[in-house]
Amino acid sequence: MNISSAIVNARPGGVAIVQAGLATLPGVEVHGISPEGKLIVTIETEDDASNVATYERIGQLDGVLSAAMVFHQTESEPENEVSVEADLQVTPQLQGDLK
Repeated sequence: MNISSAIVNARPGGVAIVQAGLATLPGVEVHGISPEGKLIVTIETEDDASNVATYERIGQLDGVLSAAMVFHQTESEPENEVSVEADLQVTPQLQGDLK
């Protein structure tokens, strides 16, 4: 899963149109709007290709001047994670070093 945030800049007077367009995109959520026409959004997608496609679609929306990624994180699926367990013992020498 990809999670990212972006600042989307709308044309003057075009914030409502941009906000409506963003609402049609899956995984996109608007969290704030400034009086200057900047929208703070988060984007959740399944993979990198979907993330890129979503940014391209945002850039093509009516009223959008630009979209700039601010943050990006890729999270692995829990069922694909590997857990490693170790039984560690502190040796007498290491105990002395820790004091």
